[in-house]
Amino acid sequence: MSAAEALRAARAAGIQIGIDSNDLVLEAAAQPSPEVLDLVAHHKAEILTLLRPTDDGWSAEDWQVFFVERAGIAEFEGGQRRSESEARAMASCVAEWLNRNPVRSPPGRCLVCGGGDQAHDPLLPYGLERTGNAWLHPHCWPDWYARQEARAIAALAAMGIGAPTDLPHDSA
Repeated sequence: MSAAEALRAARAAGIQIGIDSNDLVLEAAAQPSPEVLDLVAHHKAEILTLLRPTDDGWSAEDWQVFFVERAGIAEFEGGQRRSESEARAMASCVAEWLNRNPVRSPPGRCLVCGGGDQAHDPLLPYGLERTGNAWLHPHCWPDWYARQEARAIAALAAMGIGAPTDLPHDSA
């Protein structure tokens, strides 16, 4: 059983779980079963990781909820097969992770090759205006984006969200 499953089992048993520094804080209206308490104790470190917000303000649990919601929408409201809906949900998670973890660079130099702005090879801003831009040549962008996407997939995998093999590339 994973930490996420142990957390779900605890919540299903009526236990509210919070964190206080490096401790889990458990509250329940009735005494939980020893089996559920053992599960929580066994997965304490992983549950702490699931519940703690990361630099982008979301916890691993927030990301898992985001993934499940997107997959459910695609499957039940969009009529997609489960594998398709999970691939779309993963693509949504990757896009959201990239938006929440922007890469910035000062204008004037390509972030990848270090070259400057040229009439035949302009530097273009990639990113969201509110978070800043990464400045890149158009031909440098595909490799840079592939590395960014790989970073997002690795970060999401560390939070228990696996990448389907048929991840759609909507930006291509």
